[in-house]
Amino acid sequence: MCGIVGYVGKRQASSLLVEGLRRLEYRGYDSAGLCILREHDLLLRKCSGRVDRLAELLEREPAEGLAGISHTRWATHGAPTDANAHPHLDQSGKIAVVHNGVIENYSQLRQKLIEAGHTFKSQTDTEVLAHLIGAHYELQKAKGGVGYILTQAVTSALKEVVGTYGIAVISSDHPDMMVGARRGSPLIVGIGENENFLSSDVNAIVAHTRQVIYLNDHDVVTIFADSYLHANIGSVSVKPQISHVEFSAEAAEKGGYEHYMLKEIFEQPTAIMNAVRGRIDQENAMPHFGGLNMSLADLRDIDQVVISACGTSWHAGLVGEYLIEELARIPTEVEYSSEFRYRNSPIDKNTLILAITQSGETLDTLAGLREAKRRGHKVLSICNVVGSTIARESDGGIYLHAGPEIGVASTKAFTSQITVLTLLALLMGRVRSLSAVYAKEVLRALGQIPDQLGQILKESEQIRRIAERYSSARDFLFLGRGYNFPTALEGALKMKEISYIHAEGYPAAEMKHGPIALIEEETPVVLLVTRDPLYEKTMSNMEEIKARGGRVIAIASEGDNEVAKKADEVIYIPQTLELLQPLLAVVPLQLMAYHMAVIRGCDVDKPRNLAKSVTVE
Repeated sequence: MCGIVGYVGKRQASSLLVEGLRRLEYRGYDSAGLCILREHDLLLRKCSGRVDRLAELLEREPAEGLAGISHTRWATHGAPTDANAHPHLDQSGKIAVVHNGVIENYSQLRQKLIEAGHTFKSQTDTEVLAHLIGAHYELQKAKGGVGYILTQAVTSALKEVVGTYGIAVISSDHPDMMVGARRGSPLIVGIGENENFLSSDVNAIVAHTRQVIYLNDHDVVTIFADSYLHANIGSVSVKPQISHVEFSAEAAEKGGYEHYMLKEIFEQPTAIMNAVRGRIDQENAMPHFGGLNMSLADLRDIDQVVISACGTSWHAGLVGEYLIEELARIPTEVEYSSEFRYRNSPIDKNTLILAITQSGETLDTLAGLREAKRRGHKVLSICNVVGSTIARESDGGIYLHAGPEIGVASTKAFTSQITVLTLLALLMGRVRSLSAVYAKEVLRALGQIPDQLGQILKESEQIRRIAERYSSARDFLFLGRGYNFPTALEGALKMKEISYIHAEGYPAAEMKHGPIALIEEETPVVLLVTRDPLYEKTMSNMEEIKARGGRVIAIASEGDNEVAKKADEVIYIPQTLELLQPLLAVVPLQLMAYHMAVIRGCDVDKPRNLAKSVTVE
């Protein structure tokens, strides 16, 4: 959550920082601000609201200088007000800090600083951190400190901190430098020509450099225009590992679409092809992955799989549970990462932990991964962001290669995750008892999915008309069975996230155990009733809904005329194998949620109270 951009170089910093914040606004948009170094002055500009408000403020009150830090906020401590916006200054007004994360012991630190004569202007934990760094800076000066005393002050202050942080710090005493540090919240150094950057996300800086260093926990960097020093919190020098960003700045643009979400929905055929490309031995019907770091014998020894994920990734994990149990016959459980990390669940030594995440920075998933590794379990990850913390800390893993996902409501990551899970389940099955004949059938059907998705995307206007008819609804139910149950959950989540309509997903058979009480004409029911072994039972569920006056929007297999006789609305999807139906069935639900949100005047890419990449608990 939140976005950080810092710059030191030869260009005017403020325009670069605002541009970077716009690219990061999906990480938080409650308030925004920057602080520019001009000789030995700090020029602070910040306000509540979107980055555009900050840009307007800068037009009225320009801030010129060759270095600075900036921030777009998702509020944790304190309401989204001008005073609580970042950056925050220390007691002297000479040090400015921007911060992602949560300082858990800020109350104790604040009280200690108040007793020492400090006064605070905000409710934030970040201002406490700024004052703490300032206090240590004054101590370093009083001791006659030499060298990089700002870096020393940051390091000393962070040793008192309990919690998570990604920070950027500047001081008017040091107009040519910036200090960054991380623990539990991502921070990246961007290496340019006679200029360097700090950012919480490569999207902010990829237009200026594709050479980056992904900082590890407890790393501290001191950055100048033409150099940088990389160490850990113990002041031990660290040899940096420079990585190359795979995607270009253009890939992170809207590309002519009205919203990022719509662009990413339409990118799904390509994303799925990218997830499959180069990963199939057709002759032996064997998927293969270069980064698993597990032999076929290791895969054969797995007795259980535990999937750890949050949100949309958790729904993909549910599909993965069905896939792994059906294709590989391995018992599989799906855990919310936020619960898994705290439970003392009995897990056999031959259990594989599989962490699923789009960003690779989700704090709960990362903490669950670390807990599993402490217990001695093998941990693999499925992740979209190359160089992310989860990708680096896993024992092995699989990248999605879906390209940047900017829309807060995940779409192409979900279908890419299911694609990779299908390949992984096939691989685990093939090293056991799954026949090459059936594996080839699945791979053949998977190869048809991109073209079939293209057919569904052509129905976007029809789906928009359906959304318009139901746009005044206050509640929705999403029902499905088998592989379509997780799809129903994901459809309900999308509706909630971006249109603010209350929506719930259930297994269709569970409707009789409570949710049927909600059925009335004003409560539309989205029913996934594709041709599968439970088709007749799902059709019976439709009869039960209609008997109580409910309105049914059906997602059905093309050519199914029976559904059209009973449902109020029908969206057809192409025929495929049952286990691949979520890849197709979810797309009409994504489009319905999208069009519903646009019709209702909601901000699709920046839904209220939400942000991309949840890096706080």
